[in-house]
Amino acid sequence: MGRRDEYERFDREIEAMGVRVKDADQVKVRDDVFDEVTLVALYRLVHKKLISVIGGPVSTGKEANIYYGEHDGRGLAIKIYRIQTANFRAMTDYLAGDRRFSSIRGSRKGIIFAWTKKEYSNLARARDAGVPVPEPLAFDRNILLMEFLGEEEAPYPQLRLAEVDDYDAAYRDVLDYMKRLYQDARLVHADLSEYNILYHEKPYLIDMGQAVTLDHPRALAFLIRDIKNINRYFSRYCDVLDEQEIARTITGIERREP
Repeated sequence: MGRRDEYERFDREIEAMGVRVKDADQVKVRDDVFDEVTLVALYRLVHKKLISVIGGPVSTGKEANIYYGEHDGRGLAIKIYRIQTANFRAMTDYLAGDRRFSSIRGSRKGIIFAWTKKEYSNLARARDAGVPVPEPLAFDRNILLMEFLGEEEAPYPQLRLAEVDDYDAAYRDVLDYMKRLYQDARLVHADLSEYNILYHEKPYLIDMGQAVTLDHPRALAFLIRDIKNINRYFSRYCDVLDEQEIARTITGIERREP
């Protein structure tokens, strides 16, 4: 059976479960994403009746693709980590310093499955701390289901592409989110930039897979890097605070004079 026949069979079987398939002709986009492991995970999520519509791609990347979906009329982001192309060595470094996942060893698939679970856990912790992030809904293997942040089937724009009425307010919001992450969720985003923030009336943090707990050996270094990235971006549009002052406010740690 050819790849196209396989996908057509997949579409038929998914539709037989009551799931509507949009953009079923996007085989080229899906060709290296919907491998056997991913299909099994998707079947399981469908069997749990967590997906009622599967649509086309919202974003594509080396690490993961995001597809639009729905569950009983509610928009979903279906994030699929790409087993063949994801940088699992970098993932291993972030996992190894996190006590929740430090015992994870083994295959590329095992690392990516753990990474998917890690992003789900990080999103849940961030949301519980009051940080605007997509609500995590479920995960299975290399697939994460989240709340879709957008209107109709269009996602909110990345901060770098958004029309922002008040950059100073947006900057203060992001600093507040970083503080809540650190003090309440006990997390550092570790890859925060204008690419991993969506904007619609306010900022939303996304891509939380690499976020680390505070006991990670590089947590503070990641925090400083996040602060530098945020200041670098917002300094084009508004006055920014001193990086050390921001770090002290977030961590409560006073700088020690030499």
